[in-house]
Amino acid sequence: MNPKYSKMFEQVSLPSSGITLKNRIVLAPMTHMSSNSDGTVSDAELAYYARRTGGAGMSVTAVTHVTPNGIGFPAQFGSYDDSFVPGLKRLAETIKQQGSVAVLQMFHAGRLTPEQAVPAGQVVAPSAVASERPGSPEPREMTDEEITSVIRDFGEATRRAIEAGFDGIEIHGANGYLIQQFFSPHSNRREDRWGGSVEKRLAFPLAVVDEVQRVVAEHTKLPFIVGYRFSPEEPETPGLTMEDTYALVDALKDKNLDYLHVSLNEFWSKPRRGEEDTRARIEFILDRVGGKVPVIGVGSIHTADEAAEALETGVPLLAIGRELIIEPDWVEKIESGREEDIETILTKSDQERLVIPDGLWNAIIHTPGWFPMAEDK
Repeated sequence: MNPKYSKMFEQVSLPSSGITLKNRIVLAPMTHMSSNSDGTVSDAELAYYARRTGGAGMSVTAVTHVTPNGIGFPAQFGSYDDSFVPGLKRLAETIKQQGSVAVLQMFHAGRLTPEQAVPAGQVVAPSAVASERPGSPEPREMTDEEITSVIRDFGEATRRAIEAGFDGIEIHGANGYLIQQFFSPHSNRREDRWGGSVEKRLAFPLAVVDEVQRVVAEHTKLPFIVGYRFSPEEPETPGLTMEDTYALVDALKDKNLDYLHVSLNEFWSKPRRGEEDTRARIEFILDRVGGKVPVIGVGSIHTADEAAEALETGVPLLAIGRELIIEPDWVEKIESGREEDIETILTKSDQERLVIPDGLWNAIIHTPGWFPMAEDK
């Protein structure tokens, strides 16, 4: 291995669970739209994970929905009933057999749930405010009873993850889904205990964290990871700003979590508003966290040099997403001194070779600009 990449392969001990990761690289959670029609884990997605989890110290799955009406995508696997545990167990075993720590990401899509995916098209959210994404429906405002029920559902999904043999779970509080919707002044216009001030908008995210941790303490004596993913800003007005994010980080860093995972399209992206200097958002967040909990950075990292430069910020962990689809042996090639052999571009004949399920491959092919694509060699 080239010595300039040695930092990448240092072990990382997670502070709450005490679990040690073999290196600083994380397989990022990526939607693959390849589960069975009944919401169970498919053979195709097992093969997909088996092919690309061998190098990463930790692998975070595609997101699972914790209630039937919390689904966010076609062909997504569920975790809202005990009948899903056998499939979840196969998924955990597949990742762990490759030598990676297996983490199940979970969410409720809230107002981003497709109308056709839920009974009577009843999309729910903190408030009856539609997303600004084109074609978004106006959701129904959740009742207090529904809110407390969903919090319990996150706990029950955590119990199933424990029973399935996962090493941990990641609470998906990013990308505009329900947990973020409660924190956002755009989607949360409530005036009860769940909305209004920043502190009240934080109530739901923190209640989910508390419930998950309660369930972990009750259902396992083994070390078990609990992480939290968040998006630092929103483009909408009103919307989340860096100041909001600092309030969230301040609350989360005292929650005895194993890590905070920052959701970014570009690792070096800069704040939209609210900061005067020109540093990247990840650098502001690292300063705010102050080393109290490990931070995972992510966003358009493709080469070994790009990863090494990102780690120079002091970020303890680096998630690799699209690049591990393009190059499943990315970690192994760097570790064995073959970084020059890393592929960074797909061709239209790569699906079978790279073990990419049909649902994900169709999305790649039909989403211009999402992946770098070349003509067949």
